[in-house]
Amino acid sequence: MRLRNAWVGWTAAAALAASVVACGGGSKDTSAEPGGAASGGEKVDTATAGEVKGSVAVDGTVPKNDAIKMNADPVCVRENTTPQFQETYEVGSDGKALANVFVYVKDGLGNYSYDAPTDKPTIDQKNCRYHPHVFGMRVGQPLEIVNSDPTLHNIHAMPKANQEFNNGQPIQGMKMTHTFTAKEIMVPFKCDVHSWMNAYVGVLDHPYFAVSDKDGKFDIKTLPPGAYTIEAWHEKLGTATQQVTIGPKETKEITFTFKAPAGPTPTN
Repeated sequence: MRLRNAWVGWTAAAALAASVVACGGGSKDTSAEPGGAASGGEKVDTATAGEVKGSVAVDGTVPKNDAIKMNADPVCVRENTTPQFQETYEVGSDGKALANVFVYVKDGLGNYSYDAPTDKPTIDQKNCRYHPHVFGMRVGQPLEIVNSDPTLHNIHAMPKANQEFNNGQPIQGMKMTHTFTAKEIMVPFKCDVHSWMNAYVGVLDHPYFAVSDKDGKFDIKTLPPGAYTIEAWHEKLGTATQQVTIGPKETKEITFTFKAPAGPTPTN
């Protein structure tokens, strides 16, 4: 009975939070311009733009991802018919390629202005997990937050440069939007209802970022000629940087290699 009452209390509180958002209590700041770039900056000449692409690897064997126990919510158990693990270390079949690494231009862009993004970043609470686990977006670009599960979720962002928010979504199909007003690497998300749920977003004032895929590959396109600092970020392995200079229409390939942490090294 206590567990049921706590669950009902959570639902009521989340419904109230959702109603506040719906009535204008959300955290969207309409003063932020999509992209966050300074007005009047030089436009990127796509005819001379280049490209930085490459791969991310890990040197050594990464630790086993923690198993997830969803017994506290029968809906989560029902939605997942196979064992679930955290996505901390997502490596390819070769044991080296590293996914979910956020790669971006950290320095060197100068004063450019960029067109407003046309895509809509989305974080979906589905099967009691956040999808995607790591992603990027622009300052001033609305993030759509969706609950695809027939159970209570909440999304709790814990930024340092942006405003913290914590919103409940107790009903399947609920949607809300949030706009970040400052660049930040990275903003973590968590669910206070389901402690295993976590995700990260990189918020930038330019469009030059990517996330490594299951093969460790990434691609940053339409980059103007220049000298840049490229940084790769991983939630546990930290950051690595490289200096890259590209000329007009030039493509440079680089590789980031992270050192696996010391200690026991079993794999899934």
